[in-house]
Amino acid sequence: MSRPLEGKLAIVTGASRGIGKAIAESLATRGANLILAYTSPSSTSVTESLATHLSKTHNIKAIPIQSDLSTPSGPADLITRSLPHFTPFRIDILINNAGIALNDPLPSINVDDFSKSYNTNVRGPLLLAQASLPYLPTDRTGRIISISSVSSTLGFEGQSIYGGTKAALESMSRTWSRELSHSCTVNCINPGPVAGEMYDANSDEFKRKIKPFIQNAPLMEVREGVDDPQEVEKAKLTGGRAASVEEIAGVVVLLCMKEAGWITGQVVSANGGMVFGLS
Repeated sequence: MSRPLEGKLAIVTGASRGIGKAIAESLATRGANLILAYTSPSSTSVTESLATHLSKTHNIKAIPIQSDLSTPSGPADLITRSLPHFTPFRIDILINNAGIALNDPLPSINVDDFSKSYNTNVRGPLLLAQASLPYLPTDRTGRIISISSVSSTLGFEGQSIYGGTKAALESMSRTWSRELSHSCTVNCINPGPVAGEMYDANSDEFKRKIKPFIQNAPLMEVREGVDDPQEVEKAKLTGGRAASVEEIAGVVVLLCMKEAGWITGQVVSANGGMVFGLS
């Protein structure tokens, strides 16, 4: 495989598992060096193992750094602790992937859940982008890509908070695409359901309620005799298959390429047709 990102430095938040891990792997195969950011000390072992594996397999430098990006000081701390590992230090790619999803109907929403979600999903990316400013390229080759969700637009029941955080992330990204136009492109992608821990944690009731949306997404339709039998069985409840983390990572990597340099301020639909596009 060619290595079009050879020598570039990418920061991936939420890199210990799921979409973040898949993004890190895809960037590494294309030659990018990595800061693998993760939140919980309980993820230290798996993130260190991932860093070692990617470094040895792809002949890159991958550094794991634990930092709670939901705190006011976490994003700046991540950048400060990254500095000694790369000289010169330039952030070519910033992937805002870390996030949480809390589903509650309006009567059950509490202030703590609101604060926790917005601190993680909105303030965290904002402060990380701010802390990254001195280290961004000055020639428009940089990339900031944030992982949003179809929840920002589809109005799923129980997602007043989560959907709101993702809509805020998209709005900030549009603003950054103007403010940072001399440094980088800024885009979001908006996955729908993605196979993994976060999707599995949703209740069966929630999955039933979003089933009609999935049934109308052309690429989420399961095909008996073609798709994994387990996916076919799951679809009886959900209405179709979830994306794989590799499919989402593939779209992120496309936006990191030189050829994507004319795309900015966009929400790129990467959800199997669950949402066709946003204006």
